[in-house]
Amino acid sequence: MTIRRWAAPAALLASLAAGSAPAAAHPHVWIEMSSDVVFNDQGQITALNLTWTFDDAYAQMALDGLDTNGDGVYSPSEIEPLTKENIASLKDYDYFTVMRFNGEKQALGDVTEFGQIWSNDKLQLHLQVPLKTPVDPTKGEFVAKVYDPDFFIAIDYVKDEPVTVIGAMPKGCELVVKPVPTDA
Repeated sequence: MTIRRWAAPAALLASLAAGSAPAAAHPHVWIEMSSDVVFNDQGQITALNLTWTFDDAYAQMALDGLDTNGDGVYSPSEIEPLTKENIASLKDYDYFTVMRFNGEKQALGDVTEFGQIWSNDKLQLHLQVPLKTPVDPTKGEFVAKVYDPDFFIAIDYVKDEPVTVIGAMPKGCELVVKPVPTDA
């Protein structure tokens, strides 16, 4: 995703990209992702909302034994232990998310908004990755990347509406999805 502010003296560029793979590695989990860039009332970027839909093989393995009442449905309470484990594990990897403003890596806050559902035979995790300090996209370049640098997990955007905006993106800004290098 690219956000450009044409009216400002300094161009604003924000890129949100799923990572490309090193040639020697191959993934063990595949994720289709969509995301939202979250703006506050002042037009600052405060977070990224990520929605990950896991591949069938991973979902079957992860859900094995969680249908505790045997009804064939994975309720939120049955999935809750998996969800908490996923969020705790992802924290060690900064949720596979790197955000930079004017080239400087931004500190991330703790993910407190998250959940996981089983619907239409798909396992889906959603989480909000907050910035510790909001950034003003009219003051420089904002780049966000979501990827596994070891490529054990392949993260690719969905084809339709891969990135959207929540809140008020500053006037004159534009959102564009484009590949960016995966080095942090």
